[in-house]
Amino acid sequence: MVKLGAARAIGAEWVARYARSSSDAGFRGAYVSGSTVGLPDDAELAPSSDVDIVVITATDDPPAKPGKLHYRGTLLEVSYLPWSQLICADDVLASYHLAGSFRTDTIIDDPTGHLRTLQAYVAGHFAARPWVRRRCQDARRRIETRLAAIDASAPFHEQVLSWLFPTGVTTHVLLVAALRNPTVRLRYLAAREVLADYGQLGRYPELLDLLGCRDLPARHIRHHLRELTQVFDVTAELARTPFPFSSDITPPARPVAIDGSQELIDRGDHHEAVFWIIATFARCHTILAADAPELHRAFAPAFHAAVSDLGISSTEDIFRRAEEVTRFLPRLWQTAEDIMASNPGISG
Repeated sequence: MVKLGAARAIGAEWVARYARSSSDAGFRGAYVSGSTVGLPDDAELAPSSDVDIVVITATDDPPAKPGKLHYRGTLLEVSYLPWSQLICADDVLASYHLAGSFRTDTIIDDPTGHLRTLQAYVAGHFAARPWVRRRCQDARRRIETRLAAIDASAPFHEQVLSWLFPTGVTTHVLLVAALRNPTVRLRYLAAREVLADYGQLGRYPELLDLLGCRDLPARHIRHHLRELTQVFDVTAELARTPFPFSSDITPPARPVAIDGSQELIDRGDHHEAVFWIIATFARCHTILAADAPELHRAFAPAFHAAVSDLGISSTEDIFRRAEEVTRFLPRLWQTAEDIMASNPGISG
């Protein structure tokens, strides 16, 4: 496995070679984000992990993100962020998905000098209690607004995504309260660790109940991953229509989406694999519905079986489950408050 320091250097090389020289979006800098933030250079980058790189663009409407790509033997995840989102340091500090990248110096390139000024400000205030609470509130608002926006007229696989992702943000509220990275694929595993660390492990089954997998046997999850693997491989080969998540359904992304889920199941964390299995399943069907409707129909029974195991078989189930998440939010918030009160890293 490659060392993280070497992987970061490779990411910086990609930025210098491809992002800095591009005039399409107006290059304004780049930094590392995601699950590797805060890890030491001598940590190993697992085959099921990538290095997330954010490229800052002058335009508010950047081109489609490169997404996951292999460069010199390292899997990178490259996305674009408009410069306008980083102008106000307080806005960054209050944003739960932006602030974490600036609590330490992860800057790759800063031609204007603004990113280092921003980083110093965010790092200096990151652990202050009012800002931690504002980021928790930011995550809670995301749950509420996105659940409220579920479209009953959308295709069923899109409804599943519209319910799944805000439901998964319940874990982010807790991670933010604990000053932990609000990771994407491994969010449930990370939330379980936080709850255990703060003596709140009794809340974890409730998170799994909201997802619908608390009592789901490992053999069922293993079966759904086998079914997903077939769909993933077909979709990755024929996908043409661009979606924001397109790079997650490609051959380079297979070690993350498929192998990473298998690793979790093999080590007994099968419930923690469910979130990304269902997310990937639904995304595959979004692509198939656009690019291969006949295969979308052919593979539909496997997808429906997977979400049925979560207790969801209809639009009515989607809305019922969304309401369950909404009713849970006061208890979730109290848990977040308890974590913040007990967190020795929070000041003020």
